[in-house]
Amino acid sequence: MRRPDGALRRPAPAALAAPAAAAEDLDQQHEQRVQQPGEEESEEFFFTARTSFFRRPPGKSRAAPQDVQKEREPHVYLSKEEVKEKIQSYNSSVTDKLKMTLNANGIYTGFIKVQMELCRPITVQSSQSQGGCALSNKETAFYLPDGCVNTLHISSTNTVREVIEALLKKFFVADNPAKFALYKRCHKEDQVYTCKLSDREHPLYLRLVAGPKTEMLSFVLREHETGEVMWEAFSIPELQNFLRILDKEENDQLQILKNRYAAYRGKLEEALRGVLKPG
Repeated sequence: MRRPDGALRRPAPAALAAPAAAAEDLDQQHEQRVQQPGEEESEEFFFTARTSFFRRPPGKSRAAPQDVQKEREPHVYLSKEEVKEKIQSYNSSVTDKLKMTLNANGIYTGFIKVQMELCRPITVQSSQSQGGCALSNKETAFYLPDGCVNTLHISSTNTVREVIEALLKKFFVADNPAKFALYKRCHKEDQVYTCKLSDREHPLYLRLVAGPKTEMLSFVLREHETGEVMWEAFSIPELQNFLRILDKEENDQLQILKNRYAAYRGKLEEALRGVLKPG
């Protein structure tokens, strides 16, 4: 910019500070940006047999419920007479007709309900006929709905590991049983206590001792919590699904970064036009 006499006119300090102020204002706006209702921190999709992506069901939380870990209670061995008395007391309190039966050999059978709290999709295997009698296995990965509860008929000799395997087999789940763990949950003094069960514990015995009320005891199936991801426990479709999710998240983050710097460039250009404007 020149004065009438032809000499260069230095911009005012406030004008020179305009680009820096605009940049600082943009950064503050970015930091204070409120997430819009239709915007997610990371969109979750899953892969199906049709090679289609669907949004994760609303309300599906990846975080585990906020509960308190409870120490394992010591196992109390019951005599045959004590078992008989407890089964009679249990059956008299049952309201859903899921009673226990004591056999002559001392082994008793009954029902347990397991709530599914899975954050990741499960892989279900189905058989399809091709041509004549040939069968082909088709795998489909999907998320289980919230609050899904399954009922199993087991015996007092069945262990936690056997219960997990039977539960997966019942619904044709092809995932490795080692990926899952069974928890017991109880309510006490307005708190929810959970405890991971060891593979050798017997869920039906715990059900008998606690009684039929789910407030006293309920079973929950979750993904196995380990320090490292057991990639070998996942199937090929699951791993391919993870890669596609990562690719989409990477593209989304890249687009967000491009939009941020495009806005940053626009603010700088607008500030520079105000500084270099003649007059």
